[in-house]
Amino acid sequence: MSDDCSSSVPVRWPARVAHSRRGEFHVHARISARSPAGKVRLPYNESTFSLEYDQPEHDHKPSDRAAPLGHSATRLAAKGNRQMALGIEAPGRAAISARTLRKDRWWLAPLGTFVFLVAWIAYATIRVFMQKYYWGATNPDQTYLHYLTPFYSPCVSKGCIPEASMFGQFLPNVWWLPYAALTLPFLLLFRLTCYYYRKAYYRAFWMSPPACAVAEPHAKYSGETRVPLIGQNLHRYFFYAAAAISLINTVDAIESFKGKNGSFGIGIGVIVLWINVVALWIYTISCHSCRNAVGGRLKHFSKHPVRYQLWTWVTKLNTRHQQLAWITLGTLAFTDFYVMAVSAAWINDIRIFN
Repeated sequence: MSDDCSSSVPVRWPARVAHSRRGEFHVHARISARSPAGKVRLPYNESTFSLEYDQPEHDHKPSDRAAPLGHSATRLAAKGNRQMALGIEAPGRAAISARTLRKDRWWLAPLGTFVFLVAWIAYATIRVFMQKYYWGATNPDQTYLHYLTPFYSPCVSKGCIPEASMFGQFLPNVWWLPYAALTLPFLLLFRLTCYYYRKAYYRAFWMSPPACAVAEPHAKYSGETRVPLIGQNLHRYFFYAAAAISLINTVDAIESFKGKNGSFGIGIGVIVLWINVVALWIYTISCHSCRNAVGGRLKHFSKHPVRYQLWTWVTKLNTRHQQLAWITLGTLAFTDFYVMAVSAAWINDIRIFN
């Protein structure tokens, strides 16, 4: 369900490097690419790149004189946002009428993403409006179970079972309002604005673009600068809400240890709930916004060793954010289905202790 577009292009460079007083390096390079078999040589234009950098206080300034290395070069002016907005129609791009030159089954990834997300959304929608089979203790054979599905946590509707309403009952009991309506919108927006999910549903639903090296059907590209997509910038705030809701899920998992007569007990449901909670925490912490929260706005990591260490750990998790996004959709659905099956007495929870 992913479609990476990474490639390596060998660069013969630099032809010469010049430094300007504005903090800019001008790198003149000749770029060429070879096929995997090394038989085809595709020449690119000899180009000049401008690389902006922040010069540390104690760095030595390079010489203003360019160092010619014997290769001629021509300048390729950056067209900025105008060329980006034009996309494949930008001047200088190859005029290829075909939508793509790819010969592989590139459409499988967006199609698989579309089918999975539609199925998951359909299941979750049905469950949150079902308003039953969310509390394990409704099983007549195991009335002591404290299993609350994450789709109904916290259960704050007046229609909730009192034992499942740890945080009170204050929402009206109407069919069109989910029992966990206090938190579900924030969880939905957290996932909807997630950097990985944006890539996934942009490709699968909007075909913008559907895959790497495949032209999108849209004539213009405005990025996330207009309503409603400008709201994607609120992702960092939904991250804090998701972290708070993960705390509530953790409390639910702790409550699941209650066995007969309120004593300590462990069943398969306890393990299922804890696997889900751990996965949710790892996914939430691996978020790009969490990485910025722990290590952002720092000029010197050396002066903040604790935050630097936290940033290092989050960065390692962040490299698996895509996989964690899919894993947690699976754990959420499975946990909800397990609690529903136990609550409806389709199955009995297997008890390991008490």
